[in-house]
Amino acid sequence: MGIKDCIITPLYLLVFTGIAYVFRNRITDQQTKEFFISGLLIRFFGAIVLGMVYRFYYTSGDTFIYWEHGSRHIWNAFWDSPKLGLKLLFANQKHMPETFEYSSQIWYFSDAHSYFIVRMAAIFDFFTFHTYTATALFFAIFNFTGLWKLYLTFNKLFPGNHKVLAYSILFVPSVFFWGSGILKDTVTLSALCWCVYCMVNIVEFKKNIILNAILFIFFAWILFSVKKYILISFLAAAIVYVYASFVSKISNSLVRVISAPIILAVFLLLGYLALGQVASGDSRYALENIAETAKITAYDIRYGWGARNGDNSGYTLGELDGTWLSMIKLMPSAINVSLFRPYIWEVKNPLMLLSAIESLLVLILSLRVITKTRMISQVWKSPFLRFCFVFSMSFAFAVGVSTFNFGSLARYKIPLYPFYMSILVVSVSNTKVFKKNETEAESINQITQ
Repeated sequence: MGIKDCIITPLYLLVFTGIAYVFRNRITDQQTKEFFISGLLIRFFGAIVLGMVYRFYYTSGDTFIYWEHGSRHIWNAFWDSPKLGLKLLFANQKHMPETFEYSSQIWYFSDAHSYFIVRMAAIFDFFTFHTYTATALFFAIFNFTGLWKLYLTFNKLFPGNHKVLAYSILFVPSVFFWGSGILKDTVTLSALCWCVYCMVNIVEFKKNIILNAILFIFFAWILFSVKKYILISFLAAAIVYVYASFVSKISNSLVRVISAPIILAVFLLLGYLALGQVASGDSRYALENIAETAKITAYDIRYGWGARNGDNSGYTLGELDGTWLSMIKLMPSAINVSLFRPYIWEVKNPLMLLSAIESLLVLILSLRVITKTRMISQVWKSPFLRFCFVFSMSFAFAVGVSTFNFGSLARYKIPLYPFYMSILVVSVSNTKVFKKNETEAESINQITQ
């Protein structure tokens, strides 16, 4: 971050904001219009602040490794020879003699998942003259497109909740902070939201099926390329959604009861085959190895590189021995740590304090919604809310049991927030409507009597 950031980034901020104002009326309606510009600007803010935190608080981190020790060398290669730059951009993690001078300096060159982000940063660098904060704005826009599509999806399925849904999807602090800069989380969160948008358009609205299928495959490929475990969690919940939606459309109750077990068996088989394909080529995510992978990842973050870097924000839930039984035993604690921790008394640094305040607010809201609304019945009646619940809980379990570090967890868990928080706000809104209808029905009965 330097003088270029002070010159080029403000220009891009003006250009992007101007373009957003031009296109706002074409892609919004009267209800969603007020949140379009603010939702985009909060992501620009998050992208810039994230870079400043990593530069001046942490002094380094993944975001600068992707950029300084990654895309910079691709940028330099292009300046020396466009042919070399293209070879480096599309390299398959194997050093070649002609590009070794550059690839040997890229820290994440051999990590295909991380190199995906390096490639994206390098592509955006061509437009920003290799300027960190301006390149981060491109990542923020990419993230915003996915979250905006998710916001529109919820609004279509649950009309009349545009304000509360905007807060639960677009303005959750940890989501716009950790999900806007040059990080894997920015890309995967957007890809996940796009997958959900396309899935609902195909299953629920039967809209532009071919186009949405192509987009679904593309964004699923991004998840597959960067973070497979998010794709696995999504597919597991998607199977529940598609099955519930399919069965709910069978009008004859007798046919529905008879056919439901058969349809369930078919969907479970298809899900098993799909998850097997996702895990193919990477034995860590094979069904029989997931528990061992969770153990290795959790202990490495907690006692490996986290301890070596002097990180004191580790936690433990209990013993993991690499078996499914030991992992399942920790499920309640894992979900709890992802949704409601760190607690205030566990805070050890300023960023943990912000995370703890957010977690406390989520806990208070959750308790209030669970005790004051009919959340469970609403989730059961709505196939999409069922999808949101299954994804939120399974993902909370997955990241909680395999992280063991509050700092890392704050980033890893952001995909669950838009779905979990939206369940809460929709439950509150629907309960108010239900009670209002009950009151009106009682008044009509009294009048007629």
